[in-house]
Amino acid sequence: MSRIAGRFDSLRTQGRTALIPYITAGDPQPAVTVPLMHALVDAGADILELGVPFSDPMADGPTIQAACERALVHHVGLHNVLDMVREFRERDNETPVVLMGYLNPVEVMGYDEFSSAASSAGVDGVLTVDLPPEEGHDLVTALKAQQLDAIFLAAPNSDAERIALMSGCGGGFLYYVSFKGVTGANRLDIQSVEDKLVEIRRHTSLPVGVGFGIRDAETAAAIGRFSDAVVVGSALVNRIAALEKTPERIVAEAPQVIADMRAAMDQTASIATDKQTG
Repeated sequence: MSRIAGRFDSLRTQGRTALIPYITAGDPQPAVTVPLMHALVDAGADILELGVPFSDPMADGPTIQAACERALVHHVGLHNVLDMVREFRERDNETPVVLMGYLNPVEVMGYDEFSSAASSAGVDGVLTVDLPPEEGHDLVTALKAQQLDAIFLAAPNSDAERIALMSGCGGGFLYYVSFKGVTGANRLDIQSVEDKLVEIRRHTSLPVGVGFGIRDAETAAAIGRFSDAVVVGSALVNRIAALEKTPERIVAEAPQVIADMRAAMDQTASIATDKQTG
């Protein structure tokens, strides 16, 4: 069983929803990333999503684009990101790590070489934003050969056939993008997300995580009530950006965003359990 599957199984037995924070590797300085990863776990993160900086992050809004720019100032690339995961694994061999990024750096390295290097470093899953499942056979094959999960993005307009395709070739979890658009936008309709997850679960046995639009603890708790995972990116990256000029404060202060979300999610789950047993 993969680390990702094992983590979801463990959370399911506890009646808890996974909390998955996203950070861009190397933002705002490379030395911050690994200590921040550990601090996020301490704050309540169940899985870590580590962004690979890219010069043209087309699916991302201004917040993540700026994070990529800050990292690229330090020339942080895919090899550096894998080194960061390897360093993280020196202290933490339990928390799953998912790389999130774009296809170009992976193509440049080569699918087989990348998959082998990622597995060796301690990566558990790979989410390639601009690789649709219809075109993902070669990369998915290379990832599976190294026991890595290929994670795909489902959208509000994803139909049953496409969801089944993602489920069939993917692994780990299915990442549901809560609305059309870029990261960091603020148009979350919680009821429509819940309705869509009911539909998605008819066509996949994978856990379903929800990302885009998770802006605060209240939103995280609301989404966590019916999803298997809550993915938070821009809210955390905004906090990191606010501390850019004082990077020594980031590891101590930025994870509070995640701690607040974890507390709200667990409180909501506890109330729901009490109602069921009361």
